[in-house]
Order: sequence, then structure tokens, then C-alpha cells
Amino acid sequence: MSDQQEQANQEQAAWVREHFQKANGYLVEKGLITDKVLTKECRYLIPHIALWKFTLSGSTDKVWAITGVCPSDYVDAKVADNARDALRHFSLRWQLRADNILNDEKADETQQKFAQLLINHAEACYDIVENDELWVDQHI
Repeated sequence: MSDQQEQANQEQAAWVREHFQKANGYLVEKGLITDKVLTKECRYLIPHIALWKFTLSGSTDKVWAITGVCPSDYVDAKVADNARDALRHFSLRWQLRADNILNDEKADETQQKFAQLLINHAEACYDIVENDELWVDQHI
């Protein structure tokens, strides 16, 4: 392996570690303690997003978490069988959340800007979901 390849591998590993910590920290903030990460089901689209599947401590429950250039978020793992479907779910969820904000007459400018941010991320994630090349090796 060349020095360049080794450096690229180290940078990718560092990115994955950073986003693993970010996902774990986010879940802890939400009151969820993870037991383990199901690495075979996770998906890393470096340097954009990481989709994580965790088991939760003390239960049989599992969650999907997303980190990266998008807002950190999580959902019950029952909503998606794989990382691609989880990303599709996040995209739809953010679009619906944005629509609710934009349809709220009481939404202030900050909330409207947040809604637009959600729409932008939802659309970008949907584009990723629709790109079959990114998912060819996903086990379904």
C-alpha cells in the first residue's frame, strides 16, 4: 500500500470515528444509551453522511442515527430495513417537519430559515437515496 493510500485510509478511519462519537453523543443527549453499533448495517458516505444502526442498552430496541453535513437525527430502527431506507425516511421526515414549520403562521424568521435548511438537506439526502451506484454493495 502506498503512503498516499495509507494516509487516505487513516483520514477515512478518523472521519468514521469522529462521526461515531458525534452520533453516540447525540443519542446520549436525547436520553438514549447505546449498547453496540451494528457495523455491517451502517453506511458511510464520506465526507457527507454516516448512517448508524445501534442497539440500545438494556433493551432489544434499535435505532438508526444520522450524522454528517446534515442535522444529527435518529429514528426507531423499525422504520427502515437498511441504511438506504433509513436515509429515505430521514429525508421525508425533514421535509414534513419543514412543511409544518412553513405552514405555521406563528413561525418566526429563524424557524423559517431552519425549515429551509431542512428542505435543503431532505432534497440532498433524497438525491443520495436515488443514486443506485452508492448502494450497489448494500445487503438487502
